[in-house]
Amino acid sequence: MDNPSNEPIRIGVIGLGMAGAGTVRTLKSHPLVRIVAAADTKEHLLQNFSHDFPEAKTYADMRKLCASPEVEAVYIATPHQFHKDHATVAAESGKHIIVEKPMALTLEECEAMVAAATQHNVALLVGRTASFSPAVLAMREHITNGALGRLGMITMMAYTNFLYRPRRPEELDTSLGGGIIYNQVPHQVDAARLLAGGMTRSIRAVTGVWDSHRPTEGAYTALLTFENGAAASLTYSGYDHFLTDELFYGLAPGTAGRPPDSFGSSRRFLSTIKNPEEEAELRVSMFGYGSSSGFQPQPRNTGEPQPYFDETGVMVVSCEKGDLRASSEGVVIYDDNGKKDLPIPAKFGPPGRGDVVRELYGVIRQGKPPIHDGLWAKATMEVAIAALESFQNDREVHLHHQVPTRDQGISDYAQMSMG
Repeated sequence: MDNPSNEPIRIGVIGLGMAGAGTVRTLKSHPLVRIVAAADTKEHLLQNFSHDFPEAKTYADMRKLCASPEVEAVYIATPHQFHKDHATVAAESGKHIIVEKPMALTLEECEAMVAAATQHNVALLVGRTASFSPAVLAMREHITNGALGRLGMITMMAYTNFLYRPRRPEELDTSLGGGIIYNQVPHQVDAARLLAGGMTRSIRAVTGVWDSHRPTEGAYTALLTFENGAAASLTYSGYDHFLTDELFYGLAPGTAGRPPDSFGSSRRFLSTIKNPEEEAELRVSMFGYGSSSGFQPQPRNTGEPQPYFDETGVMVVSCEKGDLRASSEGVVIYDDNGKKDLPIPAKFGPPGRGDVVRELYGVIRQGKPPIHDGLWAKATMEVAIAALESFQNDREVHLHHQVPTRDQGISDYAQMSMG
């Protein structure tokens, strides 16, 4: 899989909805890739793409994109229920693969994707999740260097408007990968696993389906235990009432409080939508490639960076000799000597969707071991799916498909040549 060439990766994007549109915007000027093709079933999205990339090829059928000799790797950003089939087609076509999280809907689908990539000798990476964040990678480095002693626990708590952003019908159907279990929980689980060493032992979870008009999981809370004795407490609610940044008013310098009428504004906005078809079209018009603006019914404060990650919420890591907090600008350490703010090390690069491309470049151009390969992503999906099982059966669920954090991969990633 090692390729000595320093040429950018020639990549084709499959799916130009919200994830694909965000990916294209990020990769448009990324030094390690060149976008050479795109595929989508919606003609107007392909036309918007062609306007920005006149030399790139467009396809209504992803199989034709995968058959193109111009395409070296694919970025699969299609709806979740298609990930397994699309990744299999790409592998059979000899293309390296990045799949948006979630990897797939079942462990059997994850295993089929890993098998296809192995059989055809192509790289398979899954992301971007919060564990790609330079701040999270830096926190793992602080944990493994031993200065703060043994890891004890990890806490993440996020409250957002996730469930009340415009959705396609399948995004409100858990069996098709809808709700937070497949969309948001992998962010928290992936970050917790990377920080704690990867080997999750068990999960005890409670999930919430609290709106009959949005009949999928919109909230959960879970306790994860790890083989090394550490534990993680994870909470996420996407019901658009309380919002995490409310915790920071008066604490983050320069921030003014969110206007009182902004709480619940996403719910009120969606109440004006007449039917699921109109909502699905609204999602495409607001999020699809070429849309004029994103969906932002809730105004965000500007000027000061958010003091947490939207995907994971507040994140605090507790070790024997101190605590770590991920911030939007780096890592904050609290120990016997007080509080210390550390910037994100330059070696981990800037945050954003380009993280996963940089990792792929290291794998296929420089022969570096991946951090977020198919087995890693399968282990994360095992935990997320087990959250549903835990609540449905009212019991702790033990895990059987976990893999350790690839600390050597993190080290190689940080030292990687950028070509």
